[in-house]
Amino acid sequence: MLDLLSLADIEAARQLLTGIVRTTPLEASAPLSQRTGVPTWLKCEHLQRAGSYKVRGAYTRISRLSGAERARGVVAASAGNHAQGVALAAGLLGTRATVFMPEGAPLPKVTATKGYGAAIEYAGNSVDDALVAARRFADETGAVLIHPFDHPDVIAGQGTVGLEILDQCPDVGTIITAVGGGGLISGVAVAAKALRPQVRVIGVQASGAASYPPSLAAGAPLKLDVSATIADGIAVLRPGDLNFAHVSKLVDEFVTVTDEDLSAALLMLLERHKMVVEPAGGAAVAALLTRKLDLPGPVVAILSGGNIDPMLLLRVIEHGLASAGRFLRLSVRCADQPGELARLLARIAEQRANIVDVAHSRQNPRLSFGEVEVALSVETRGPDHSAALLGALRDGGYQVTVLSGDRP
Repeated sequence: MLDLLSLADIEAARQLLTGIVRTTPLEASAPLSQRTGVPTWLKCEHLQRAGSYKVRGAYTRISRLSGAERARGVVAASAGNHAQGVALAAGLLGTRATVFMPEGAPLPKVTATKGYGAAIEYAGNSVDDALVAARRFADETGAVLIHPFDHPDVIAGQGTVGLEILDQCPDVGTIITAVGGGGLISGVAVAAKALRPQVRVIGVQASGAASYPPSLAAGAPLKLDVSATIADGIAVLRPGDLNFAHVSKLVDEFVTVTDEDLSAALLMLLERHKMVVEPAGGAAVAALLTRKLDLPGPVVAILSGGNIDPMLLLRVIEHGLASAGRFLRLSVRCADQPGELARLLARIAEQRANIVDVAHSRQNPRLSFGEVEVALSVETRGPDHSAALLGALRDGGYQVTVLSGDRP
């Protein structure tokens, strides 16, 4: 049986972090409040130093090392946010850091980690693979492993997010947060349940990397074979042992969200709140948008990180628009004769849809002689507008194939 942390452990970490981390804002969300039917707030950890809550746990852990341990340096494994937290904390505390990252780690996270002074090594295709390499490096060099989630000091540091939430919203009824290995939710649950036992704590995982639901059903941490999600920040194959002990005792519920849900959440945060977060950072909002939860209010959703690759952001915005029925990719077959393309575009304009791009091709072997294919990307006002546009095109005799974005 592993010992759980106490409120005193979290409060001690807060003292340690005074002047090091920011007290991040708690922002009201009118659209989410309307959606949930209760006051809903956003805890903006994407505005934390290094772009996520991770610096809280990293600094707490490294600051408690002895002088001799710091002299040997530290090593970590991360897809990006823990990497930046460790690199920043190590720099503040005067020790060198080496970080092992998966081969596909987002370039902005790699660049930022280097910018904070860490040395980067690549290992495997997941955080779990990188962690194996980091442990081996620690054994070979004497560097101290700074685990991304499975350590009491890391949990205590992350738990200071929970203390801030209780300070900012003392009557909170539900706290909901993204979960990877479980460091953040473990610490937040300790603080929340100690100060307000009736609060519901809900964890959210990407459906393509949901290790906690089967682990909780089995009563022990289980390892997934693979992960497949755009939310690299929570793509962890196995819960931490200490984290699992906390979660199984203190967390009330787990839900999963799809990549489509995550895209919709990021789009809503961008449009309605002018907030840029990464897919993992928007997981709590994605869960709220699905309306699958029993939510005693007020609700606080933690935006856990904002370190998103701009290229991924472009794809996520497009995907989010498509998921919301506001973006269509179409293939339209029409006659290969003068003026036909103009007539097609005019029919789309009549429906007040906005054409983003057009590609005109005669080379597709599936086309009949005298036929061309026109590929279009079109912005609409929503599902009803999309349906009206498709109906108008088909009524006009066009053979239309929806490549993406159509919703029943």
